[in-house]
Amino acid sequence: MFLNKIGGVFIPVSNIEHARDWYCDILGLPTDREIHFGHIYVLPLNGQNIILDSKIYAPEHIHKVPAFQLLTDDIKRSYDYLKQKNVHITTEIEDGHWFNFEDLDGNIIMVCK
Repeated sequence: MFLNKIGGVFIPVSNIEHARDWYCDILGLPTDREIHFGHIYVLPLNGQNIILDSKIYAPEHIHKVPAFQLLTDDIKRSYDYLKQKNVHITTEIEDGHWFNFEDLDGNIIMVCK
């Protein structure tokens, strides 16, 4: 009936172009993919995709807890990288394995080793 796989995670964003540029910069992705229907941008990752969607945005829809985690093999380097990009980091590195940060709209994202 269903495949045993998640195709993507939707993130509500207030401005699709700004969100696309920010996420692509953070993740080291090009910004040359199509914005679908004027409100959806798919960030192609290895595994599940992140789907930015400005049509579903409302302040009460932002993820106040992580909806997904980005994986890293060097937690300190990832933390320092985001600090250098002036990203709002909401926790310190916890237990030597994870930390959280916010996107432009306040969605919480986890980085995990």
